[in-house]
Amino acid sequence: MRLIFDIFAQTLRTLWAHKLRSFLTMFGIAWGVGSLLLLVGLGEGFRSGNRKQFDEIGENVLFIFGGRAPTVNGSFTSLRQYYLTYKDYTDVVAECPDLGAAVPIIARDDIRAVSDFYQSSGRLMGIPAEFNQVRYVPVADGRWLNDLDDLQKRSVVVLGDEARRVLFPGRPSVGSTILLNGVRFEVIGTLKRIGHGDNNTMNLRIFIPFHTMQDNFRPLNVGSIDNAISFINYQAKSRALHEAAKVEVHKIIARNHGFDYRVLDSFDEWDTVNTVDQVGKIFDAMNMFLGSVGLVTLALGAIGIINIMLVAVADRTREIGLRKAIGATNGSIMFQFFVEGAFLTLLSGAIGMGGAAALMKALSFLPSPPGWDTPKLVPSTAALAIGSLALAGVIAGLYPARKAAMLQPVEALRKE
Repeated sequence: MRLIFDIFAQTLRTLWAHKLRSFLTMFGIAWGVGSLLLLVGLGEGFRSGNRKQFDEIGENVLFIFGGRAPTVNGSFTSLRQYYLTYKDYTDVVAECPDLGAAVPIIARDDIRAVSDFYQSSGRLMGIPAEFNQVRYVPVADGRWLNDLDDLQKRSVVVLGDEARRVLFPGRPSVGSTILLNGVRFEVIGTLKRIGHGDNNTMNLRIFIPFHTMQDNFRPLNVGSIDNAISFINYQAKSRALHEAAKVEVHKIIARNHGFDYRVLDSFDEWDTVNTVDQVGKIFDAMNMFLGSVGLVTLALGAIGIINIMLVAVADRTREIGLRKAIGATNGSIMFQFFVEGAFLTLLSGAIGMGGAAALMKALSFLPSPPGWDTPKLVPSTAALAIGSLALAGVIAGLYPARKAAMLQPVEALRKE
């Protein structure tokens, strides 16, 4: 144990005797480690923020809208517009075995909401009660819509957080009434804030029962179709079945509107599952690239440590010769220089890791922009950095240590 303390004391004296050289070497490694952890942490924060944004839409949700299909199958010279209908929704629910849940939605952006205090023009959405099983709509106060509200076509409304703030600034909203294009509705619930920063699109939305919406605010620009809807939200029974469920939905929509379901350009849709997977692949590639850059940086740091240790061996040649002359073994000499190299490497890495962690902690006190989370120290990356540093320390210490141990005492003492 005393020998180890003596070696550490000697290591510190050597570093202090060559302050600038030691500082530059340690700075290079600390900078590489800190940059690696910080960049990967920022990337992980961006990944986490985007995942949260998608989670706030709903879990594994797919959107399908009306689209444009060929007038004649196989011909792409002329296209006709088709609109989704309530029958499309009921057929999808009845005939898709891999479907977990689906909801029809009517959306209007031209409805004026007026309270006793102010007015708002957010999106009005007519939805069934089970909408909250497909989409993320956390209730803050009051209650969500239920099946009786829809069945009895009640004039009730649930307000998004920003709509509530605008219509009832600093006042209670649940139990009050608002006018939607002159039709009176009772506020039965409000939602928690969704998203971050100034992204108020979701928070400005107002929800009423689907059949109440059908009676009072039918979709615009759908011709003479009586049962048109704006779009359908649906989910597969499991994430693994989402492609199968999507094909099943395509077949029914194509059959109902007279075109080939294999013509994918005829569908206007958004698959959040594929989007999440694509974003995840981008971040995986980014992490691999940053990790490779970090490993190259650590390798260059290891070369720097090998260099500084070789210089240390040259500077202490007479000391090595004297120690061997009084009985020091090759193993003890080799162990001393090996410990010095490993200590220098790990100390530099710990400083870099600590600096990155401190900067990430400081960033956590700042407001995060939309789509970003506070960067975090990624355990797998930290483990990779520690393992790489340990390997670099071994490589950086072994060759100079072996060179020192192989010196002959007489030749070492003779050297000036």
